Amino acid sequence: MLFRMTRAVTLFCVFALTGVAQMPLSVDKLVEFIKSSVSQKLPDREVATQVAAFRLTSKLEDKVIEDLQGMGAGPRTVAALTKLADQSAKLAVAAPKPAPPKYVEPPAPPPGDQEKILAEVRDYALNYTASLPNFICLQVTRRSVDAHFQPGGRGSWSPTDTIHEKLSYFDRQEKYEAISVNGNAMFGKTWESLGGSISRGEFGSLLRDVFEPATDAVIGWDHWGTWDGKLAYVFHYTVLQPRSHYSVDYEKKQHIVPGYHGLFYVEKGKNVILRLTIDPDMPEGFPVQEIHQEIKYGYFPINGQNYLLPLTSAVQSRAGSFGSRNEIEFRKYQKYSADTSIKFDDSDEPAAPEPNKPPTPPQPQPK
Repeated sequence: MLFRMTRAVTLFCVFALTGVAQMPLSVDKLVEFIKSSVSQKLPDREVATQVAAFRLTSKLEDKVIEDLQGMGAGPRTVAALTKLADQSAKLAVAAPKPAPPKYVEPPAPPPGDQEKILAEVRDYALNYTASLPNFICLQVTRRSVDAHFQPGGRGSWSPTDTIHEKLSYFDRQEKYEAISVNGNAMFGKTWESLGGSISRGEFGSLLRDVFEPATDAVIGWDHWGTWDGKLAYVFHYTVLQPRSHYSVDYEKKQHIVPGYHGLFYVEKGKNVILRLTIDPDMPEGFPVQEIHQEIKYGYFPINGQNYLLPLTSAVQSRAGSFGSRNEIEFRKYQKYSADTSIKFDDSDEPAAPEPNKPPTPPQPQPK
């Protein structure tokens, strides 16, 4: 029965073309038909029958037939196409389709506007932690490694473990309580006891350090972009080593504070940061040669009000040919109280999307 049903659908597709087979057909439409027949794996004999009935409006060139044959057109279909080429030999070659308009990035905001934007962003970043409510959330960290990681490559990552932690934010202080590792209960243990690669600072310290006056970061315009469907100003920044607070520990044996650089995406209009990237300038001789960190922020409701909070964070590093990657999600944000508990499960549900997200107009292409 299944075979008969499939066959009926195939024949319907072919017969549906019969009614238009005598109509003039452009080479582009012919190519679309052949590509579609190949993808649907229609019988070569039936496709060739349809092709033989077509009448072209422009010259079919040999190169087009060769390309279609390379895509999988059968021998009977190729023979029918060759006859069409002979029949259309005296016709003019169709004019090439005009190239799609090339995207031209709008000019950067004037220097005065950039100064105003950065002043608002700096004020936002420096007061970010003070604006947050007391809350708890679930932090899920998926760790993976690549024993043969190559610089510049995507990596072939093998999962090692999944860590669930309860994160409490109270009086501008973060507290982490391990819940489980790979489903095994870890209540009462600190995150330091987990071992392996761990990152912290997503709740304001990394953001604040870029804009602290004492850090004296060099900030400049980079490009227009979009992030999470929102039009964004993108700025680059550099923090020199003598003023850096970015800390890297290796196996609790070696410790450095490197300089770093990166990008931050600022939502146009609101002038709040949606994304922050961090690339430490690792010194020669240190076991870890590369680190790349990226934090994405999203809106979450807490006690009836939306707050811009970390949504995801990713940290990737390389020590020799050994790569390590942590992918972090923040879930189940809720108001903090001393007796608040957080419902926990091991499901791989996605991070919560931004609520009530309005439609956005066409945006420039991001870099």
